[in-house]
Amino acid sequence: MCAMLALAAFAAGAQTRAPVRVAPPLMSTMGATAEKPIGLRSARIAVHVDGGMARTSVDLVFHNPNDRRLEGELQFPLLPGQQITGFALDIDGVMRPAVPVPKDKGRETFEAIERKRVDPALLEQTAGNQFRLRVYPVPAQGERRVQLVFSEPMQRGTDGWRLRLPLQFAAGLAAVDLRVTGGEPRIDGTFGPVVLRRKGGGFEGQLQRNQFRADSELALQFAVATEARSYTQAFEGEHYFFAEVPLQGTPAPRALPKVIGLLWDSSASGRKRDHAGELAVLERYFQAAADVEVRLIRLRDRAEPVERFVVHGGQWADLRRSLQATVYDGATDPGGWTPQADVGEYLLVSDGLFNYGQRHFPELKPGQRLYALNSVGAASDDARLSALVEAHEGRVIAWKGAADAARAAADLLQDAPHLVAMEGLGATDLVSASRYPQDGLLRIAGRLSEPSATIGLQVFDNGRTRRIDVPVASRGEEGTLAAHLWAEYSIRALQSDRAANRTAIGRIGQRFGIVTPETSLIVLEAIEDYVEHDIVPPAEYRAQFDALKAQRRAQEGVSQQTHLDEIAEQYTQRIEWWSRKWPKNNPPKPEQDRGPATGGAAPIPAPAAMMADAERVRSEEQAAQRASADEATLDRIEVTGARMEAAAAAAEEARVGAEAQTNTIALQPWEPDSPYARRLRQAAPEQVYAQYLDERDSYADSPAFYLDVADILFQKKQPELALRVLSNLAELDLENRHLLRVLGYRLMQADQPSLAVPVLERVLLISEEEPQSFRDLGLAYAADRRQQQAIDALYEVVRRQWDGRFGGVAQIALAELNAIVANAKPALDTGRIDPRLLKNLPVGLRTVLSWDSDNSDMDLWVTDPNGEKCYYSNRSTYQGGRLSEDFTGGYGPEEFVLRDPKPGKYKVQAHYFGDRQQVVTGATTLSLWLSTGFGTPRQKDQRITLRLEGRSDSVLVGEFEVK
Repeated sequence: MCAMLALAAFAAGAQTRAPVRVAPPLMSTMGATAEKPIGLRSARIAVHVDGGMARTSVDLVFHNPNDRRLEGELQFPLLPGQQITGFALDIDGVMRPAVPVPKDKGRETFEAIERKRVDPALLEQTAGNQFRLRVYPVPAQGERRVQLVFSEPMQRGTDGWRLRLPLQFAAGLAAVDLRVTGGEPRIDGTFGPVVLRRKGGGFEGQLQRNQFRADSELALQFAVATEARSYTQAFEGEHYFFAEVPLQGTPAPRALPKVIGLLWDSSASGRKRDHAGELAVLERYFQAAADVEVRLIRLRDRAEPVERFVVHGGQWADLRRSLQATVYDGATDPGGWTPQADVGEYLLVSDGLFNYGQRHFPELKPGQRLYALNSVGAASDDARLSALVEAHEGRVIAWKGAADAARAAADLLQDAPHLVAMEGLGATDLVSASRYPQDGLLRIAGRLSEPSATIGLQVFDNGRTRRIDVPVASRGEEGTLAAHLWAEYSIRALQSDRAANRTAIGRIGQRFGIVTPETSLIVLEAIEDYVEHDIVPPAEYRAQFDALKAQRRAQEGVSQQTHLDEIAEQYTQRIEWWSRKWPKNNPPKPEQDRGPATGGAAPIPAPAAMMADAERVRSEEQAAQRASADEATLDRIEVTGARMEAAAAAAEEARVGAEAQTNTIALQPWEPDSPYARRLRQAAPEQVYAQYLDERDSYADSPAFYLDVADILFQKKQPELALRVLSNLAELDLENRHLLRVLGYRLMQADQPSLAVPVLERVLLISEEEPQSFRDLGLAYAADRRQQQAIDALYEVVRRQWDGRFGGVAQIALAELNAIVANAKPALDTGRIDPRLLKNLPVGLRTVLSWDSDNSDMDLWVTDPNGEKCYYSNRSTYQGGRLSEDFTGGYGPEEFVLRDPKPGKYKVQAHYFGDRQQVVTGATTLSLWLSTGFGTPRQKDQRITLRLEGRSDSVLVGEFEVK
């Protein structure tokens, strides 16, 4: 979707000597197809070192050569061990540092401010080691300056610490400025002569254009200490430390079990792995194991049944052939299988990008070890893999290239020196970067509770356990990384079960300003924006922020009670509509049209005639209500009225439900006219999947492709393969709520609510500020027979106060909530729901339209047997059809309801009116839900997803036929 940022090149090679070829530096443009790419205008790099740790600041200026402002997006990976610790954006020529926010709030704030056409910028982690920076706007013919800061452990070589700075990204620049502090660097690599002069407590130099080559590299080398060293840092009233402890012992061979579990990630992202290297590592592993039984489980969108293989004398040809024949497709659910008690250890071959299903790795039996084989580096979720395996006494076995596979196999077959336990005297909250030394060093961080402390480490070394004591003093060597390293190591330890530890991860990330799966960094332009979204700004703006915040508190807006009063009033109007008797005769014709009938659809009546007839019906209703009121005075009103209401409601539900039995829904088949779709439709059922794999490389990044193929596989009675293909949407664009919404809708259409629920739970985590997230999840809970959770989620749509562009959604959610409550057995707990809002309103026909594109205007059209179209300009029809508020700001839903449909056919259409998006998302995916007997036990539903390509596009969805 986007070209890689210059930083991607910078990060990708920071720990390897192999030359890396990198595409030209482009910030991808979001908003409209740009005539010219946004390019890099200048760059500066600053490096600071503390021991074997480096903090690198990359200052980049991007230029937009187009004649219109654009949103820019940078997507880039970091290597294992690298961590974003800072970010800044130029505001009126001054670099403003970012502040941490909860991830969902950061994205909500960015998009809300972007709609106002002012300057926000957001840096967030998408999945694994992948990061995304969004900047708006990059001015027409103008520039934006961005600064990114990240920390990392340096690579230890024979000549000391080595930090590689790949600079291919800067090939088009005249020069790149470089500054180094914290140590005296020596220049290494093939870049060419570089002169660094001492200046202001550091070293500075300039890298010239003629020195840049595709295969050039610049490495900085620093001296290595041979003894344990510690660094301290004061942060927010506390003292943190980190220590580097040499551990260079000799590994000991480890005994291998007789039964091994092999967990083979066969998802679509597995195609990017180094399969030759994986097989080379397993070759050495099985040679060492000699005679062993292997239990193979393939992990995709669901775990496949166990396959058993027997290895004799290290020969594993059958297993090798099976692995080589793997088809990599679908998303990744790490669960869905049960550890077997007789398996001694499990090998997980995966990138760790768990993006589907419940995402929970099963709990292993006591004593079972877990090792992870990871060949994909920056494209993996190293933090999750490391935390997962170290919690089960294993380690991540990583390598880069075939030449490194032998070393990886040796790591897998040996018990390397490692940390067994640690304790602190005068220090608390001890955490380690890893149980295993990196470049011969254990890295430990913690908080000092006394001025001086001793850290006691129990380590396994040379086949035995020994103790190392490390002294730490708060007045020792002062560093700048200790607090952030403690936070980083703490977060990494929590990532083995990211869902369970979500709150703790977010809390640490926000306090220390670290980008995590739960925390982002944001820059806003106006102090008023920080106040409006309740985000604490950088320190220099706190006084102004506090003053404005105090004013806002004194001018509180609409209270929660007032909001519920407004919702109750709106629902009363819906009840009044539902209680009316609408005319079911043919509408009166305008005077000029009166004459002999000519057949066909009845003409739409003149407004005056419709109003006169409606007034007549209303008068009859009022007379009936007066008669009922007179009768009610003969008894105790509260009792008789309650009985009458309950009896009337039951009778109405029975009547509407009985009519639903005879009414039908006919959907118009959705058949895309692409060449691949025609080919697959013509194929025999058993050939469709193979032909899909043949076409896949041409459409690998197209959501429409997977949706179309899944539809065809469902039609060809291949549901398991259809669900696998559909799950690819979770792998396409990490953390894209639009794609995940479409996936959830399509799983609901396929009657797979148990699969839709975790997808829509993820959407809610990503976009809690949108009422549709709660509504979608509530409906999925209901379909999954989790009615109490369903009404709780739907009531959040009603209870909360939303942005003005989401008007009307509360009334739709209320109708759905009441339908669930009325038909639930046993009865649900409705104690927290305002009693004014609890009344079921069953209807004969109902249609709801939702879509996936933000800031877009889709329209629902329903044409009844009278020929009258119900749409945004005619929201109430002669016979009582009712359309909800017109949604022009994205997602919907729009709802059409009709309590007592007259016999005949009702045509349902969807129309694309237009959009105001700042990003290009391609075709808009629509989801339509058609119901008869809605709100009764005999409710019948059908769902369909389809696509509209652009403005003024419309499509016939289907028809209701009322007998």
